[in-house]
Amino acid sequence: MRNPKSFTGAIVALAILALTPFLTATRAIAQTETLLHNFGATTNDGASPNGVLLFNSSGDLFGTTYFGGPYGAGTVFELSPKSGGGWTTTLLHVFGKGTDGQLPNAGLLLDSSGNLYGTTTVGGTHSSGIVFELSPATGGKWTEKVLHNFNNSGADGVNPYGSGVVSDAFGNLFGTTSQGGAYGQGTVFELSPKTGGGYSEKILYSFNNNGTDGYDPASGVTLDAAGNLYGTTSAGGTNNSGAVFALKTSSTGYTEQVLHSFNLNDSFTYNPVGGLLLDSSGNLYGTTTQGGQYGGGGVFELTPATGGIWTMTVLHLFGDLQAGDGSAPFASLIFDASGDLCGTTANGGAHNLGTAFKLTPAGGGVWNETLLHSFSGSPTDGNTPYVGLVLDATGNLYGVTHNGGRKSKGTVFEIVP
Repeated sequence: MRNPKSFTGAIVALAILALTPFLTATRAIAQTETLLHNFGATTNDGASPNGVLLFNSSGDLFGTTYFGGPYGAGTVFELSPKSGGGWTTTLLHVFGKGTDGQLPNAGLLLDSSGNLYGTTTVGGTHSSGIVFELSPATGGKWTEKVLHNFNNSGADGVNPYGSGVVSDAFGNLFGTTSQGGAYGQGTVFELSPKTGGGYSEKILYSFNNNGTDGYDPASGVTLDAAGNLYGTTSAGGTNNSGAVFALKTSSTGYTEQVLHSFNLNDSFTYNPVGGLLLDSSGNLYGTTTQGGQYGGGGVFELTPATGGIWTMTVLHLFGDLQAGDGSAPFASLIFDASGDLCGTTANGGAHNLGTAFKLTPAGGGVWNETLLHSFSGSPTDGNTPYVGLVLDATGNLYGVTHNGGRKSKGTVFEIVP
């Protein structure tokens, strides 16, 4: 994974970080992990998944692989539960033929008609990545349509490295590119459906390495009910250690605000790569890959206050390997039905090959960590989960690992409490 234009809005004042939770020990509880698929089982199978999974209403799982397929440029796959147990894997699309996209590095979006939307890091007409749509057709086949080819000339974005797309109620698609834009430092873009078909692209914001702005976003954006967008940049900010930003809607478009700049020169965490989780009160939750007391990154919460100030609270610091803790979370978080935060780390754990974890609020600002699984990288287990988890209706967790499994090309797994 990948480790500047004046602001259209003022930088938000930063609040003092509140360090709360490191007094409680990490604990492990008995969980059951099952591998649903080992990638690389056939010549044309996908390999090395980096995109978070997606459920449809029938309980089918959809995802992407970064490599694999007949052209070696990645795939879109579906896992369907079989009667009596087990899962059937189907390749819906293989990337890399002609001017198609290549190397999808993010998850998918599903609309009410059953169409899937996503991005590829490179490929397309200008070799700078695409936004695509996959639509179900007759005979179980799927038809791909390229909605936008990113262009490495001009002010267009380039390389949507870890960003999928999100949609508003009008069918507009939003995402980020890690490079390109007016300053070459990445963008936030919008694709809007046109009357008669097709999409038109608009660059909502170009990141600027000017000493205060964030740049190089490595994940997508989160959309709130008012149409505001939130995200992270892996670099930039006032300390060049990454930032959290908001694009607020206004009568003239979008105004950017930096909600927090991380700092590698203190004992806290920095370098956010994953996206943000928004709760019903407007609080944001995310992860950082580095820093902290043990050097393994952390989980943070940003809370809005009066006057445009946001308060950052560190909920957990990773990397205490003596306790078997995980390290380096690259992924976004989810809430389970109990309000616990669930996620993955790419390193750490009993075998230093990554973990699945949950954080449970214990009152008084304290969150207790539980290790749900330590990945081993054996033929019967995956390793290095770069992306987060999804939840089914009964509380089981699903995810992918970039490596490991029977063919050492990654896995799809389920964790049952």
